[in-house]
Amino acid sequence: MVKSMLDMLNHILEMFASNLEIFVSNLEILMPASWACFTAYAAWYFASAKQYAPLTYKEARILWEIHKRKTQCNSKTWHKIRRKDRVIGFKCDCGYKHIQRKPITANISIEKEAVQPETSVFDKLHTTCKST
Repeated sequence: MVKSMLDMLNHILEMFASNLEIFVSNLEILMPASWACFTAYAAWYFASAKQYAPLTYKEARILWEIHKRKTQCNSKTWHKIRRKDRVIGFKCDCGYKHIQRKPITANISIEKEAVQPETSVFDKLHTTCKST
């Protein structure tokens, strides 16, 4: 009985070794394929991954009215969809849902500073002064 168990264990180890050999021999194909999959996933993530953008009550109501006109919806009420105490969309009684989203990469807002026109030294020196 012990011999049969050792034979079975030996057979399992041989199968593992042969599978490992096949894996290592195909590593030249597997590594570029793995990197290609990773690159495709990263591109998808940054291109389509989104986060919620808050809406005001008025904006949500206007979007609901646009939905009603566009689809000729007969519902009378709508409900706010909230995440973390912010309104991010609405749900119509007809079952339509609108959730405002924005891309993750668009999260960083670049505010333009008020740029004052630079005056040259020449302009500063040659000003006309009105004498009184």
